[in-house]
Amino acid sequence: MRKDILQHIGEIVSAKRYEEHLTQQQLANQTGRGLRHIQNIEKGRVNASVEVLADVIYRLGLSADVLFYPDMPEVEQQTKQLLCKFAACTEDERKFLLKTIDCMVEQMLASHISVNETSK
Repeated sequence: MRKDILQHIGEIVSAKRYEEHLTQQQLANQTGRGLRHIQNIEKGRVNASVEVLADVIYRLGLSADVLFYPDMPEVEQQTKQLLCKFAACTEDERKFLLKTIDCMVEQMLASHISVNETSK
């Protein structure tokens, strides 16, 4: 495997772990992996197995596409990230999220309409 893709995967995992406020040790514990293995993944030194990546991806709420397609547009990455996090929730949590998002979008749309009416 090309070294640049391993480094890309490591950078994504590291950034997402940091964003989730997890230490490398916490990620290792929560995925059933060793600390050194997580460190090597993040530094792009190891070609992690699909099984290991699947556990890391699931815990961090990542999309595999984000790892393997470095040129993916940012909006597509954000969409995939949102979907992965959503899928990791329980059914009740997903219902709650959908209601919350629906309410937020309605408020944003109403705000857009009032701004447009004011500028006319």
